[in-house]
Amino acid sequence: MMQVAALLATALLFGGMVLFSAGLAAFLFSVMSPPEAGKALRKAFPHFYLFVMGSAASGAALVAPGDLVSAALLAAIAVTTVPTRQMLMPAINAATDAGDRRRFGLLHGASVAITVAHVLVAGYVLARFLVPAGAA
Repeated sequence: MMQVAALLATALLFGGMVLFSAGLAAFLFSVMSPPEAGKALRKAFPHFYLFVMGSAASGAALVAPGDLVSAALLAAIAVTTVPTRQMLMPAINAATDAGDRRRFGLLHGASVAITVAHVLVAGYVLARFLVPAGAA
């Protein structure tokens, strides 16, 4: 049962990150003005990062008894999301508020790279559920 719970937590993490990062921003910018969409995203991102930290940590705890590698990978997602939320996100907001497009571009690019890395790692952990170590 723990294996099923770990799989579901990891699938929730993976799907939630993909939906939020690839879908929400595009949707908001298609139905709102850019300033309104930006304000909505600014309010949504702290919750997104809490979701990533919580679901990754839950997945790590649930998978740990059977797969320490996957547990470590999910824990790494949870841990690296903390500075992204607490330091990078405020820096992105400050660059936006200051109208510093260059700094915003660099910082936003870093946040996108981190999120893509997290999605890829979560996808790898999901694949490990399908092909357990030693079975390939």
